[in-house]
Amino acid sequence: MSERMIRLATVEDAGRMNEIYNTVIVDSHVSFDTEPWTTDQRRAWLLDRLSDGYPVLVAEQSEGVVGLAWSGPWRGKAAYRSSVETTVVLDPECVGVGIGTDLLSVLVDTLADEGFHRAYAIVALPNDASVAVHRKLGYTEIGVLDESGFKNGKFVSTMILEKRLG
Repeated sequence: MSERMIRLATVEDAGRMNEIYNTVIVDSHVSFDTEPWTTDQRRAWLLDRLSDGYPVLVAEQSEGVVGLAWSGPWRGKAAYRSSVETTVVLDPECVGVGIGTDLLSVLVDTLADEGFHRAYAIVALPNDASVAVHRKLGYTEIGVLDESGFKNGKFVSTMILEKRLG
């Protein structure tokens, strides 16, 4: 395995980030987006996240970017400003080798350092690997929203996990 680096995403990463995310949109139930994004949409999204103070990270190995993790507003109302939603997405060829753990670990440390109080993850079920990574890093299950989404012709339930950051 090549050496891995976790770093802040840049606009130059938008194309590869988009390739990874669009694969998840098209080939799985774990993203509730149903249409692939354009690279221009990804660039604009990235700039918005960063300018609003929400970290976006990438995992990079010798072959390039292989995963991404980001934070964003939780529920979009002012009183929730101290809480964030976290997401990790990996290149499907790179699952199961610790990249998700590394990304999420750096992300939650960064969020804690920046003064956020709580992090929430919404995991589409089934996704045993994602649930395990979140639990490994101290997230606890808050509950399950039964059949809260509909994708690829099936209802999909989601688990809400929470981590105290500070």
